[in-house]
Amino acid sequence: MIKTVLKIDGMSCGMCESHINDVIRREFKVKKVSSSHKKGETVIISDDSMDYSKLKNEIDKTGYDILEITEEPYEKKRLFGK
Repeated sequence: MIKTVLKIDGMSCGMCESHINDVIRREFKVKKVSSSHKKGETVIISDDSMDYSKLKNEIDKTGYDILEITEEPYEKKRLFGK
């Protein structure tokens, strides 16, 4: 699995976070997406790498700007003893 972190300019409240999350869930196949206007970032967990061009295009349509995209392997956290 892949963890993609987007640094996004323009989010200022919980509704902004919801708009970003909704667009990503609607346009991409993801396992999980969460946004934080305080951190100015969105974290996406997916099986495969994201299409950066499409990602930027879809976020641009909402009026927000992607400043940076980083990607790294993601492993689910395991509980002790399991």
